[in-house]
Amino acid sequence: MKRLVLVALTLLPACMFETKVETSPAAAQTNLHQFKATALDGQPADLAQYKGKVVLVVNTASECGYTRQYKGLQELHAAMESKGFTVLGVPCNDFGGQEPGSGAEIAKFCEANYGVKFPLLAKQSVKEGADQSPLYKWLGSATGKLPGWNFCKYLIGKDGTPIAFYSSNTAPDSAELKQAIEAALAK
Repeated sequence: MKRLVLVALTLLPACMFETKVETSPAAAQTNLHQFKATALDGQPADLAQYKGKVVLVVNTASECGYTRQYKGLQELHAAMESKGFTVLGVPCNDFGGQEPGSGAEIAKFCEANYGVKFPLLAKQSVKEGADQSPLYKWLGSATGKLPGWNFCKYLIGKDGTPIAFYSSNTAPDSAELKQAIEAALAK
């Protein structure tokens, strides 16, 4: 039993940050702007509103070790919003049950603890399977990668197509991410 636990613990870090998926030709026929979703407050959210903007889609959770990234995401959003950039948070409870709250509880937590002003969608399942949201099914198919943990990031270009995937370990203030955002904004 101890050996099994040790093997599981050694494999855990490798699988915590992304899952590779097969890409499909259908992924190239869709973009972010074609999706309709539900906002955290329960209102409809047409993602066509992001046409012409660079978007960072992030699966979030309030009780995760990476939750402090909310602060950096808000700072990034505030610093670059006037340039045509937005963070789009997607709460998910797929990893360790770390987002158990209702939409109202999530909104209150984000505002009170991190001053989050960027848009948040209603909770979605990001993991592959029957409950996976259409948005994450598309993101996985289009990039070949799905989140393996909370706070994974997809950078989406102005045309609504994915540019890059970033693991949970990529901080919102990382030079790599900021440079990629600036390059996408310059296009």
